Amino acid sequence: MTQPHPASAAQASDPLPSSTPERVAPDTFADILDVPKLRSALWQSVEEAQDERAIRAATVACLNPAQADGRAAIAARLSAAPRDAAPVIKAYTWLTDQLVTLVWEVVTGRMHRNPNPTEGERMAILAVGGYGRGDMAPYSDVDLLFLTPYKITAWAESVIESMLYILWDLKLKVGHSSRTIQDCLRLGAEDFTIRTTMLEQRFLVGYEPLAQDLDARLWNTLFKGTESEFIEAKLIERDERHIKQGQRYMVEPNVKEGKGGLRDLQSLFWIAKYLHRTDDIEELVRIGVFHPEEYQTFVKAANFLWAVRCNLHLAARRATEQLTFDMQVEVADRMGYADTGGRRAVEWFMQDYFRHATAVGDLTRIFLTSLEAAEQKQPPLLMRLFKRAPRTRPDYDVINNRLYIKDESAFLADKMNLLRIFEEALRTGLLIHSDAMRLISANLHLIDADMRDTKEAKRIFLDLLLKHGNPERALRRMNELGVLAAFIPEFEPIVAMMQFNMYHHYTVDEHTIQCIWHLSEIEHGNLTEELPVASTILKEGINRKILYVALLLHDIGKGRDEDHSVLGAKIARKVAPRLGLNKQEVATVEWLVRYHLLMSDMAQKRDIADPRTVRDFAKAVQTKERLDLLCVLTVCDIRGVGPGTWNNWKATLIRALYRQTRSALEDGMEALNRENRGAEAKKALREALSHWDAKALRTETSRHYPPYWQGLHVTAHVIFAELLRDIDDNEIKVDIHLDEDRDATRVCFALTDHPGIFSRLAGALASVGANVVDARTFTSKDGYATAVFWIQDGDDSPYDNARIPRLRDMISKTLRGQVVAGDAIKPRDKIKKRERAFRVPTSITFDNEGSEIYTIIEVDTRDRPGLLYDLTRTMANANVYIASAVIATYGEQVVDTFYVKDMFGLKFYSEAKQKSLDSKLREAIAEGARRAKE
Repeated sequence: MTQPHPASAAQASDPLPSSTPERVAPDTFADILDVPKLRSALWQSVEEAQDERAIRAATVACLNPAQADGRAAIAARLSAAPRDAAPVIKAYTWLTDQLVTLVWEVVTGRMHRNPNPTEGERMAILAVGGYGRGDMAPYSDVDLLFLTPYKITAWAESVIESMLYILWDLKLKVGHSSRTIQDCLRLGAEDFTIRTTMLEQRFLVGYEPLAQDLDARLWNTLFKGTESEFIEAKLIERDERHIKQGQRYMVEPNVKEGKGGLRDLQSLFWIAKYLHRTDDIEELVRIGVFHPEEYQTFVKAANFLWAVRCNLHLAARRATEQLTFDMQVEVADRMGYADTGGRRAVEWFMQDYFRHATAVGDLTRIFLTSLEAAEQKQPPLLMRLFKRAPRTRPDYDVINNRLYIKDESAFLADKMNLLRIFEEALRTGLLIHSDAMRLISANLHLIDADMRDTKEAKRIFLDLLLKHGNPERALRRMNELGVLAAFIPEFEPIVAMMQFNMYHHYTVDEHTIQCIWHLSEIEHGNLTEELPVASTILKEGINRKILYVALLLHDIGKGRDEDHSVLGAKIARKVAPRLGLNKQEVATVEWLVRYHLLMSDMAQKRDIADPRTVRDFAKAVQTKERLDLLCVLTVCDIRGVGPGTWNNWKATLIRALYRQTRSALEDGMEALNRENRGAEAKKALREALSHWDAKALRTETSRHYPPYWQGLHVTAHVIFAELLRDIDDNEIKVDIHLDEDRDATRVCFALTDHPGIFSRLAGALASVGANVVDARTFTSKDGYATAVFWIQDGDDSPYDNARIPRLRDMISKTLRGQVVAGDAIKPRDKIKKRERAFRVPTSITFDNEGSEIYTIIEVDTRDRPGLLYDLTRTMANANVYIASAVIATYGEQVVDTFYVKDMFGLKFYSEAKQKSLDSKLREAIAEGARRAKE
């Protein structure tokens, strides 16, 4: 049976728009899809089908390869110009339009023909949401509205159902709704999400007068007069979204929903269209809402963010909006970034990303706060009388609770005002008005060398840090507006700089500001219980100027080939005098920047129970003033890395190192004498075991060598005393308890000593998925091994009491040989996909000076679950005796430090022995890394 040509069928039921999508820009998209040719082939194939199932199959068979070819052509466009997204997102929209239109033609012209539709059977199909706006990434949803004049008819229901099945068979992710015009008005009035969707509706195909009627009634009935209501809803929605997604400085941002992402841009589109009935942002320039340079910033940012999103979709082969670490590397490569200047391509890419996100966030905030101010109603007079605005200096007004510049020309006549306004904002507690922020951003060139070198500029800047109690607020706004980088040009390279690792949660500039916020929190007394040492140091008195400036500059050298601490110290030597510090203060700041990692490294990578560690640290610090400054700086630096980085474990280590070093500096190095500490430890044990008889107590205090007494707290000494009492040669005793002070579970072992005992115990713990964060092992004079391990689970938390019995059972089975550690570890010893993009070069060092008794082997490499077992097993096979291990983890990087002797109880002085062990350890690391990727 011969069917009518699609054009005549379309005319019969009014299905086609007056301008079909392929006629909009045929030349632009000619290489993507030959629509007339495809339509002809489609109708030829469906004419031969005998029933609806066959028609559906024929349609899908014809459109699928055409869609694949079209998508490939668009992807090729992006590949050729990976940072130019504008034509690509329109091309995906156009391709989708053609598919929807062709499916409509087949369904209404072949499957459910209706040559003479009644008025109630007319239907229009509209694109809504992002698809309606015409912005589509490769795997964006296809949101459709099936619009009918009245309640849906049987014919319309059949058409909708058949269309959806075909579109689903084409693997399109279709979001759909079927509504009347009245439904749209009613639901839009109740729900702002639906109202926003309606705002972006675009007619595709069908009965166009119906779509025109909807558009007119939306503007005349629903949108008109509700502008304030809509703006308020969008502002609330924006704030809630930012809280949920996190700040734009988070290192795995959401391109769509995150702060400074595409949704912020879309919010602007929505509001602009709602207020001015235009979604053309350029129109906002013509009517004075945006300045021309702001418009150009938005165009560049929008194009960049859409390019990121499109490349991200293609890299992931699915709709994903989160720029995870592994995707960052691939997207950076797709967009043409390269390793250069000592930084990886992904770091350059992410710095560009964060700078564009910052621009979007700032300009969106200016726009929205301007609207918020314009729409805000004045409070009643009585309320204004009781809540008067803060009194400002004569140059300023308060408008809508924001600091407003009275006379812009007078303001700019004095360059110093570009700093004074931040001081005034802190003094009054007011936010800065959006017009003032615009003025500042547009005149950063006024902050020149002459202005920076004035005494007044130095005073204002230091006062911002030291005087008003909330320096981070001023610094963050100055940074976002470009003032901080203009005033300290050396700060500019680290603005929006990402550190491509799992340890740092923020960009370098935001980390710096976070550190200063933590310092101000300590000063305010808000962390006295959590940080007693740092709080006491500040309370007793310290040079705050040195501390704040050192924190501001401590990471300023990052991102270059040179060690950032060394380069940072050189930069600090130049910058600190410009900020008004005297020679002695400059020298101290320079020293703090140069050695800002020293205390953290000593505490986390060395055995602070070894007197040599404290002695070497004390010699490096030299004075109590430096010790105090470095301690507070270290605490702020670690806390500023990100949520959860600071914990009781680090607090305990830093606190212990500080107190021991302070004692050494005040009372002399002899305070660290081994014998003195051993005698004190034995005395403490006797007091704790006063219920023991004298003979048993004498046996316990005489059975251990000196390192045992200096290396453990009395609580561990008590546990081992109980475990060793009446122990049999073949017995393995285990004690497992929560150590709240260290945020870890303490596991104590007592058993007959033998070679490789440390590796065996590490294997037992690895077999149950435990992460060892610290360990000590000692051999008693009567041949028993006493080992203590502090462990955490995969979430860096201690094992709770409910899990300890199973933990004990698995450890016992492994030690008895019932479970083979290597086999048990294999399933756990994997690196997650999103973490494989990190490069951590392996570094192994041998230090014979850091301990009087042991050689210190430091292994700095890529972390994974079975690493410690592999390293200790390799050492055991090489007849290396491990006395203790200190584990410091920094995201994907781990530094395992071992205090060792050779089989004769000597240090590893021989270069040949060092090279041999180095080679074996590297081989074990490489083999484990291969296994982890399988």
